Amino acid sequence: MQVKAAARTVPPHRSPPERRTRPRRTPARARRWTSRKAQGLAYAAPTAVFVTVFFVLPLLLVGQMSLSDWPLLTGDRGVNAPENYTDAADSTLFWPAVRFTLLYTVIVTVVLLALALLLALLVQEFRPGSGFFRTVYFLPSALGLASASLLFWGLYSPTTGPLSSILESLGLVDDPVSFLGTSTSALLSTVFLIVWKFAGFYMLILLVGLQRIPHEVFEAARMDGASRGQIFRSITLPLLRPSLALCLLLCVTGSLLAFDQFFILTKGGPDNSTVTVVQLIYREAFQRLNLGTAAALSIIVLAVLLLLNVLQFRGLRRADES
Repeated sequence: MQVKAAARTVPPHRSPPERRTRPRRTPARARRWTSRKAQGLAYAAPTAVFVTVFFVLPLLLVGQMSLSDWPLLTGDRGVNAPENYTDAADSTLFWPAVRFTLLYTVIVTVVLLALALLLALLVQEFRPGSGFFRTVYFLPSALGLASASLLFWGLYSPTTGPLSSILESLGLVDDPVSFLGTSTSALLSTVFLIVWKFAGFYMLILLVGLQRIPHEVFEAARMDGASRGQIFRSITLPLLRPSLALCLLLCVTGSLLAFDQFFILTKGGPDNSTVTVVQLIYREAFQRLNLGTAAALSIIVLAVLLLLNVLQFRGLRRADES
C-alpha cells in the first residue's frame, strides 16, 4: 500500500515544452512584406503631402512672419522679435476684441447646445412626422455661412427688410427697428443667425448619441420608479457626455474663429464694438498691410485654441475615469 501511495504521488514525467522558432523569412515572404509596406506608404503619401503643403509649411511661414517685419506690398523684411507680439497686445482694439469674442463664445455655446439638445430630445422617438422635423431642423446647416449672413442682412435691413415691416404692421413698434444699430442688438442678432444655422447640425450629433443609448436602461429606470428628470440627470446626460464634448469642442472653436457673420452683418460696428479677434487679424493684414502683426495674432489664437482643446480633452478623460 505504501508503495502504491508513493507511486501515486510521483508526478508523471513531462517532456519540456518545445521552443517556438520564428519562421524563416523566405524571399517570397520578404517580397510580400515589402509590397505591403510600399502599399501602406502609397496610401499615406497623398495625405502626408496634403498636410505638409497646406498645413505644416504655411504654419512655419506664419511663425517666421510673426518674428519679422513683413509688409504686405513693399518694404524691407527683417527680424524684429518680439515686437509684433507686443504691438498686437498694445493695440487699442486687441483687448476689446478678446472680450467681445469670449462673450460671444459663451452666449453662442450655451444657447446653441441647449437648443440642440432640446431638439434632439423632441425628435428622438420614432413617431409620425419625426423624420420631417429632423429634416427641417437640419436644412439651415446645409446653407453656407456667408449666404446665411447675406440672407439675414437683408432680413435685418430697416428699410428693405421684412422684419421691421411685420413688427410695424402688428403694432409692436412705431418706427423701423435697427437690428444692427447698437452693440447689444448686433450681438443678439448675430447669435440668432448662428443658432438658426447650426442648431440642426448639433442636434444631429446629439441625436446619434441618444440613439446609441440602450432602451433597456431607460425601461429599467422607469420600472424602478425614476422620474423623467431623474432619468435625464442620471442616465441621459452621463451617457451623452462624448457627444456633448464633441459639440462643445466644435462650438467653442468655431465661435473663437468667428469672422464671416460679423464681417457681413456689422463690419465690426457700431464703433468697433463687434470686432472679433479674427477680424482684427484681417484688418492688420489687409487694411494696415502689416502681415507680421497679423501673423503674431494668428499664432496667439492658435496657441489659445490648442490650450482649450487640451483642457477639454483632459477634463473629458477625467470625467470618464471617475
